[in-house]
Amino acid sequence: MRRVPTAAAVAAWLLPLAVAGGGAAGGALAADMAPAGDPVSRGAYIFQAAGCLGCHSNEKEGGAPLAGGRALATPFGTFHTPNITPDPETGIGRWSDADFIRAFREGLRPDGAALFPAFPYASYTRMTDRDLLDLKAYLFSQPAVAAPNKPHDLTPPFSWRFLLPVWQWMYLTPGPVPDDPAKPPAWNRGRYLVDALGHCGECHSPRTLMGGMDAGRYLAGNPDGPDGDKVPGITGAESKGIGDWSDGDLTLLLETGLTPEGDVVGGAMGEVVRNSTSKLTADDRAAIAAYLRTVPAKD
Repeated sequence: MRRVPTAAAVAAWLLPLAVAGGGAAGGALAADMAPAGDPVSRGAYIFQAAGCLGCHSNEKEGGAPLAGGRALATPFGTFHTPNITPDPETGIGRWSDADFIRAFREGLRPDGAALFPAFPYASYTRMTDRDLLDLKAYLFSQPAVAAPNKPHDLTPPFSWRFLLPVWQWMYLTPGPVPDDPAKPPAWNRGRYLVDALGHCGECHSPRTLMGGMDAGRYLAGNPDGPDGDKVPGITGAESKGIGDWSDGDLTLLLETGLTPEGDVVGGAMGEVVRNSTSKLTADDRAAIAAYLRTVPAKD
């Protein structure tokens, strides 16, 4: 009998969910496969694929969209997401294109200080310049909201910003990853969606003692995910992954939130489906499935 994960097991599924040598970067393919249009329209699609709305909106307390203030509890303390509206005083309204790209690519603020990796720039660094600038165009088209950022509540030494360059040296490899010419276009697109835009590994991979992703346990699940929730594995393992899911199971969940057993996911995954994966093209959901089917099983 096929093992069917429960709705709770998949509730955290895909939660916050430039050019290099050797071929076009996955995001160059992203520009070809995502809907065409002006930068704001393209940026709206990137915004949805990257899951920005959920993290940067304090919906439970009635906060304005993208004005920040959402608390994210982690083993290292509680982070409060920042205001990413174009307000010039409390948001990112004064950021130049170069500032925006550097934040995503190098994890640096406009003043040169390192950003805490609760902002998943170790994954977003893989985005192309075009996708980043389209995303910025969309964000700057949204209403500006004056909402001061809340300070983080972190435990030392994780609160010491001066140590972040060491963390970045250990865990940040700046720049997009070239497409694999031996793989079909859909696989490369799926990898870009999973590893860059969707930043799935940030939640679905366990963390080291220093808070970096454990590359050896890529997508194998995380016992200490955001808000203390256990995040399931999404590798090809049948016992602790999605190895017995069909492509249709995967794409249906991403589109509608329906699990193979007929349940409807709620909580974190309900938010992801509502704000992100349901808004992707059918081809992009199929690309995600195609890539995930090839991730080696890890029990």
